[in-house]
Order: sequence, then structure tokens, then C-alpha cells
Amino acid sequence: MEFAVVDIETTGSTPQSAGITEIAIVIHNGVEVTGKYVTLINPRHKIPPFIVNMTGISDEMVAAAPLFEEVAPQIYNLLNGRVFVAHNVSFDYSFVHYLLGRSGFQWSAPKLCTIKLSRRVFPGLEKYGLGSLTRDLGIRIEGRHRAWGDAAATAQVLTMAIEKEGMKPIHNLLAKKEPRKKIVPRTEMPNDRSDAED
Repeated sequence: MEFAVVDIETTGSTPQSAGITEIAIVIHNGVEVTGKYVTLINPRHKIPPFIVNMTGISDEMVAAAPLFEEVAPQIYNLLNGRVFVAHNVSFDYSFVHYLLGRSGFQWSAPKLCTIKLSRRVFPGLEKYGLGSLTRDLGIRIEGRHRAWGDAAATAQVLTMAIEKEGMKPIHNLLAKKEPRKKIVPRTEMPNDRSDAED
């Protein structure tokens, strides 16, 4: 089983209204890192000031960077046939899946969230955000809130989890089906406050 450990930086929270500014992919064979890829991406969106402050990635830095569709073939080749791993995997996966589809690639992959994995393998920690988790595990992040720093740290979390518990927790998480969220009218939701003031 091979893994593609991914981290992205974006201009916002949803792929339909935001873009990726940076992506890093760490290839992991279940024992060690065997490859890596990182690039800035021109998101075709202005980067909000608070994101510039958090990531250090500015509009000027991405102005001459490739568009996602220009690097999509390389990203697809790196991800295809591998388990997609990320810290809070649904966020990263949603952007990559959406943008690959828009670039003409039909792609899907099994997803592994290192937050869920860490809760199983390293129980009892106070927090499982990447910053707190890596501090507790003694992992140093080179460049927090940059794609490469966060992806490399997430790959180290994966390595430590496998070294501690083997592949069984990963197989269990991959076999577990995410429950589909049932959409119900707001008035049928428990403790409905639709009549309350915002």
C-alpha cells in the first residue's frame, strides 16, 4: 500500500469559490518517504490579507506560478493508485478532487485522515490539530502553514503511527464507511431555532 500525503494552502474554504495557492505531495511506501513534489499555484483569486499573514504567500508570489490545470497531469500521476492522506483530509481532498475534475481528470481515492488515525494510535492527547500533535510527538515543522512543511510533518505522523501500531488501524479506518448525512428540513431538526434572532 502506497500513500500520497497531501497539504494545500488556499484562498478560502470551499473549492467552488476559492483556489489553491500551494500544494505539496509526499509519497510514502508504508515505511519511509520515497518522493516529494511541491509547487506554488496561481489560484486566479486574490489572496485575502489574513491568509497572506498566516501563510506568507502573496499575490506577487503566485502571479507567475502555473495554473492548476497546467500541473494537473503531474498531480494526477502522483495521486493515482495511492491512498490520499491529509490532516483533516476532507478539506484537502475536496479541493484536489474538484480541481482535477475541472481539469479533465476523473479521479477518486481512498482517504485517510491523520487526525482520526492519531486519535486511535496516540490516545489521550489534549489536542489533535497539527501544531499541537507534532509538538506532543516531538516533530519539528519546517514552515508551518506552508504546504511542504505541513505535508512533511503529516508524513512523519504517518510514519510514527505505523511504527507504533502497524497497518491495522489504517486498514480499519479505510474500511470504515463515512455515514451519509441526511438532509432534513430545518423545522425537523432537533432544538430548532429557526424562529430565533441571529
